[in-house]
Amino acid sequence: MTDAVFVTGLALHAYHGVMQHEGKVGQTFRLDLVLDMDLTGASRSDKLADTVGYDQVVDVASRAFCARRYRLVEAAAGAVAEAVLERFPKVTSVRVTVHKPHAPIAATFADVGVTIARARKKNA
Repeated sequence: MTDAVFVTGLALHAYHGVMQHEGKVGQTFRLDLVLDMDLTGASRSDKLADTVGYDQVVDVASRAFCARRYRLVEAAAGAVAEAVLERFPKVTSVRVTVHKPHAPIAATFADVGVTIARARKKNA
């Protein structure tokens, strides 16, 4: 399937990280989400009920990402992916990229992060 709903550059302040100071000060992360789903119905009906609302996607992702402190952004991204699949039954798979542009690395870099891809289980 090539249909998708996406949100790019969602800025969320959170306290994820292995370093102790990351848990105290926190930092702004940026999330990109791609929700794969069949948009045929929405493209024909022009009704929100046949798709997922961006505002709902942002709300679910924000709550999952900020609900607790994760040591690894991999775990935070996984929590977001699972929350999206749980909340939106029409979504067949999701890709969550977490950008951590202020990672405590002794190097000059533009960005670091992870991408997690999760798909709905076939028997679900």
